[in-house]
Amino acid sequence: MDAGRTPVTVIGLGQMGSALAGALVERGHPVTVWNRSAEKARAVVDRGARPADTPQEAVAASPLVIACVRDYPALRAVLDPAVDQLAGRTLVNLTSGSPEQARDTAAWARAHGIDYLGGAIMTTPPGVGSTEVMFLFGGAGEVFTTHRPTLAALGDPLHLGDDPGLASLYDVALLGLMWSTMTGWLHGAALVGAEGTSAADFTPVALRWLGTVGTFLTRYAAQVDAGRYPGDDATVDIQIAAIDHLIHAAADRGVDNALPELLKAMMQKAEADGHGSDSYASLVSVLRPSAGTR
Repeated sequence: MDAGRTPVTVIGLGQMGSALAGALVERGHPVTVWNRSAEKARAVVDRGARPADTPQEAVAASPLVIACVRDYPALRAVLDPAVDQLAGRTLVNLTSGSPEQARDTAAWARAHGIDYLGGAIMTTPPGVGSTEVMFLFGGAGEVFTTHRPTLAALGDPLHLGDDPGLASLYDVALLGLMWSTMTGWLHGAALVGAEGTSAADFTPVALRWLGTVGTFLTRYAAQVDAGRYPGDDATVDIQIAAIDHLIHAAADRGVDNALPELLKAMMQKAEADGHGSDSYASLVSVLRPSAGTR
């Protein structure tokens, strides 16, 4: 290990915590680990990490503590007994939860003299350590800047702002985007597959189309922020007619239409609210009524 690298403690050695600790060891950081079930530490200890017998011992070993446990109650159960050792150190919390839980934990940390970053891991364990994946962080900018070189061992660290709940908020928003996109792709694969096209053949075309869709998102973002949705490309009325083609084609081939029917219902709601001649971005007013035309 490189003595110039920041020592790091990792609390929690499930699949994700083990991947975090392993990536830090590989980048030359002195790593101390603790897990409630000590046997889970064996693999990463064999790679060079040092096991601690207690959370207090683990926290005392490093100026930077990364926690990734089952949930927030488990986090507090582990860290409350070690709060004296945490004082003056930085806690990076990568435990999944709500923005409110992250903000409450940040307040707890401030009350005990602990620097705090709330984080979100935008990958599965095999992706940890790749510069292609994002790790999102919210919290004091100076704390993030101090520890950014170490956090870069895990992936590409992005600071979203000083609000410690932002990473959790982005996390659930991006997961919603992922599930919607993957389910749309699966619906498309089922549709073309009904006539013998493989998912492997369909996917390169789908990925190229997603690149074009990305340009739509960039254009529509300004409309959403302004609360004005000029229908100078494809209006909601046109989209309703177009989605009917999808629904009919899928129904004729025995493909479930729950997703496109839901999308059509949202379009029709926007149309009923007076957005028929507006862009597709106007559907945000259905999702969040306060986002209507300003």
